[in-house]
Amino acid sequence: MKKQRQEAILELIKKQPVETQEQLKELLEIENVQVTQATLSRDIRELGLKKAYDSEGNYRYTAPDICKAEFPPMFLDSVIGIDYAMNTVVIRCHTGMANAACAMLDKIEYTDIVGTIAGDDTIFALMKTEDKARAFSDMMNKLIFK
Repeated sequence: MKKQRQEAILELIKKQPVETQEQLKELLEIENVQVTQATLSRDIRELGLKKAYDSEGNYRYTAPDICKAEFPPMFLDSVIGIDYAMNTVVIRCHTGMANAACAMLDKIEYTDIVGTIAGDDTIFALMKTEDKARAFSDMMNKLIFK
């Protein structure tokens, strides 16, 4: 029940701007998910939701972009280096692993990635902005190499 409720929360905040816990509680009830305010607060904390401005200027709940648990071990083991130039992230992989690693990256559907292309040992990920490329590169380096 908790897992389904938390999945419903993530789906709701992904689909539309949710600015308050009260609004989130009402949206959950529309989806036939009953929750107390205390449970909702705990779910928000456990999911690591934060409030931030989106691209349309709405101040809303957002989920953490990517966590290590979302990446299959094969992806993490394939990557040997990550850097960026302008709005392109370059992901270096062991020889022959870039195609499979790129497919896994595409499955995650990271919203700031416009598109990816893979060769034998390199993935290019085109990001929406240079800031997004820097943030993604920094995050991935922390996840994989620290």
